Amino acid sequence: MDRYEVEGHEVLEAEVKPTGNGAHIYVPKAWTGATVKVVRVTDLNDEDE
Repeated sequence: MDRYEVEGHEVLEAEVKPTGNGAHIYVPKAWTGATVKVVRVTDLNDEDE
């Protein structure tokens, strides 16, 4: 796993949900128009999850 350092104002941990041909996460409505960064923290090949 790599390590990243990101400066910001809030952290949100959420599960990505499938939608159509992609996927999404929900963030607070107050974040509308904000610039965000998303970091995947689980291994896609991890069969325990």
